[in-house]
Amino acid sequence: MNPSSAGWINKLLKELNNFNLFLKYSEDEFYITLRHCGFIYGSNLDIVAQSIAKKDLTEEEICKTNLVLALLYAHEKSKSKLPFIESVINFYTSINEIKTSLFKDILSGKKSSEQLENIIHKRVHINDNILTKNFNYFVINALLYVDVLAYSEYLKQQSISKDYLKNIEASIVSITLGVLNSKDIKNQYEDSLIKLFEASLRYSDRSYIDYNQALLYLKNPFEKQYILDLACMATWGDRMIDTDEHQFLETLGLDMGINLFTIHQSIKSVNRFYTENEKSIALLSSSNIVQTFYNNSSKMVVKLISRNSKRMYHEIKESKELMVLISQSTTRELTKEEQKKVQEQLLDIFKSIPSLAIFLLPGGAILLPLVVKFIPNLLPSAFDENRIEH
Repeated sequence: MNPSSAGWINKLLKELNNFNLFLKYSEDEFYITLRHCGFIYGSNLDIVAQSIAKKDLTEEEICKTNLVLALLYAHEKSKSKLPFIESVINFYTSINEIKTSLFKDILSGKKSSEQLENIIHKRVHINDNILTKNFNYFVINALLYVDVLAYSEYLKQQSISKDYLKNIEASIVSITLGVLNSKDIKNQYEDSLIKLFEASLRYSDRSYIDYNQALLYLKNPFEKQYILDLACMATWGDRMIDTDEHQFLETLGLDMGINLFTIHQSIKSVNRFYTENEKSIALLSSSNIVQTFYNNSSKMVVKLISRNSKRMYHEIKESKELMVLISQSTTRELTKEEQKKVQEQLLDIFKSIPSLAIFLLPGGAILLPLVVKFIPNLLPSAFDENRIEH
């Protein structure tokens, strides 16, 4: 399954027919799995409940997958008689009426899986410029669970109040940004997180409400748990939650009617998630812009090679000289003349594989050393990852 190509949602639903144990989770258990894989924190590092194999999916693709799985869980638990895809499109159509610019030009025509794929792509914040994207310090979306909460609310009444989305975002602004802005000295993590939240708000008019009003807006226990987890994420900015922050989180949780055990579990969860995954989360990385570019480019090259490995393997095999040079590059350093030959012949191959056109763009040649690095591990793989076998 490839969430960056057409047909991925149908392929996902097909694969879930063979493994849908996550649908048997209680709502509390499923929320914990969403938190454990990073969806709640906006850093998607694994597929929720490991429902399908993560393989070589990027964080953005995992994020898309987790959003669909979370919506599917809500749909199945509601026992809605309307088919999943049609139901979700109807939901986003309702949202579109609240904020008309959100899915402009997408919500027209027949309801289909392709239409839903476009909506999900639009909803997950992705920079379309692949070169610029590699220089982004972080690309996360911590507010996607708002969609899941709103969809659950929509399923109850088959409609969504225009105030619901605005109120829950206003509560997030009041509580989470209040935590961040209250610190006298903010580090890079906290400054970045403030910008993230402010840039990601979709429905509120950015007008601030006070703490007590924010609490009044929160009715559903999962709304309260989500707000608490976001607050835990915000306080973790200096790599630890100190005594004052711990006390604030306890007070917040108790004010929302959450018991102390659950509050402490939220604090432990955020500590464990960021401590174990610090090197995998760009927002927490201390590497400079050049290192960040190289790291992100490496991931991109690995994905491109693995998805085009069968064709590349065939093309390289046809070029005996290139095959010999690549083999020798694993045991010795190639001369400048040999390196130039490898570069020229690889670029010739990339011209015949459209998805590798990134290497033909101005500046794309700087990625070629990364290609050569991963080519020795090249193995044939299937072409059409989203094809459903009948």
